[in-house]
Amino acid sequence: MRIVIVDDEPLARERLRRMIDAFPGYDVVGEAGDGSSAVHCVNETAADTVLLDVHMPGMDGLQVARELAEADVPPAVIFVTAHSEHALSAHNNHAAGYLLKPVRRDDLAAALARARQPSRAQLAALDGVVTGDGPTYVSARTRDGIERVAASDILYFWADQKYTTVYHMQGELLIEQSLLALEQALGAAFVRVHRKALVAKRHITGLRLDGEDGATLTLRHVRDPVPVSRRRLAEVRALIER
Repeated sequence: MRIVIVDDEPLARERLRRMIDAFPGYDVVGEAGDGSSAVHCVNETAADTVLLDVHMPGMDGLQVARELAEADVPPAVIFVTAHSEHALSAHNNHAAGYLLKPVRRDDLAAALARARQPSRAQLAALDGVVTGDGPTYVSARTRDGIERVAASDILYFWADQKYTTVYHMQGELLIEQSLLALEQALGAAFVRVHRKALVAKRHITGLRLDGEDGATLTLRHVRDPVPVSRRRLAEVRALIER
């Protein structure tokens, strides 16, 4: 789980970070000391969860939560505050948790565990392509929660029966989207080279002709070549020769 800590007190952020570092499976990917910086940080890091102080200068935590909720796949929000009277507001903002300062280790662990459960908006975006004004992602549920891969990091897709494997810069991801749906959603950045393969154009390094047996593509960061079907060969060759 990717976490952003938001609090205008550096010592409070440091205390939360130390506790989170002791929990397996959690990674603090950013910190912010005010509301505007918090929104930017969450968008830049694609955080799954935000530990969010309520009282901050300028944009307060409740305003931040409402803005984050507008995202296609909003992060889980856990409010952290010294004021218990904000509990109702937290509930109305569909918070995943509400922690009172000083935060106890067990309470934090329980809130993070609850935040691991996908929200309705996250479930709606699973096994699909998340688009918007920002980067495009392919998203799926794994045993560890929700995994998102930026389209810019994807090397190619390979379809096999009812599943599609996403080969990307950091490894592999199994999704249920068809190649046709992915091709339509991702647009011109990818090219269909085979009934089983959809390839990122930016990672193509070469085309190798294999006589009557067809052809294969070589891709950056990929060891094994990707087959090109005969019916797709002319289109792929034209792309390579541009």
